[in-house]
Amino acid sequence: MSEEHVSKDDQYLAALVGDAPAPYSVKVVVADYDPLWPSWFAEEADKIRTALGPVALRVEHVGSTSVPGLAAKPIIDIALEVPDSSNEDSYVPALVAAGYDLHIREPEFHEHRCFYSRVDRGHKRDVNLHTYTAGCVEMDIYTVFRDWLRTNDDDRLLYQTTKQELAKRDWKYVQNYADAKTDIIQAIKTRAGTPDYLCPTY
Repeated sequence: MSEEHVSKDDQYLAALVGDAPAPYSVKVVVADYDPLWPSWFAEEADKIRTALGPVALRVEHVGSTSVPGLAAKPIIDIALEVPDSSNEDSYVPALVAAGYDLHIREPEFHEHRCFYSRVDRGHKRDVNLHTYTAGCVEMDIYTVFRDWLRTNDDDRLLYQTTKQELAKRDWKYVQNYADAKTDIIQAIKTRAGTPDYLCPTY
C-alpha cells in the first residue's frame, strides 16, 4: 500500500468520532435508482428543520440519490448549512436527539461535521448529513455538481459506470471507494463549472 493511501486512511480514522469500522467489514453496494429517494430526503429534511428551527439555514438533497436515474449507494446524502458549524452546542445536541449520530469532525476542512443514521443502528434509513457554516463554498459545489448530473446524460452515465465498476472491488474502508472516484469527479466538475475544489462525497 502506498504512503499516500496510508496517509488518507490515517486522515479518515483521525476524523472519526467514536469507533472505526473494522477493515473490509463493509461492502460497497451501488443500487439502481429508486424513485422513493426524493421522498425519503423530504422526510429527513422536515425532521432536521423541526429539530433545528431557524438554525437550519439551508437543507439540500445532494449525492447520487438526488440525481434521477443515477445508480447509487442507497444512502441519502444531505447538505446542511448552519450559522457556525464550529459551534457544536448550537446544533449537535438537537440533531443527536433527532436520531443523527455525529460521526466525522473535520475542523481543518471548512469546519465540516458529518452525522450518520444507519438501519443497522436501529434507524429508519441510512443517511449522511454533511454540515457546514453559512456561505461555505461546499454547499454550492454540491448543488452545481448535482444539477449538472441531472441534466447531462453523458456524464451521468460515465459516472454511474465508474461507480459500478469500482463497487465490484473490495475496499478496506468505504472512504477508499470514495477516494477512488476523485479523478472522474474532478473531470466532470470541470465540465460542470463548479468552484475549484470538490469534496468527493458522491
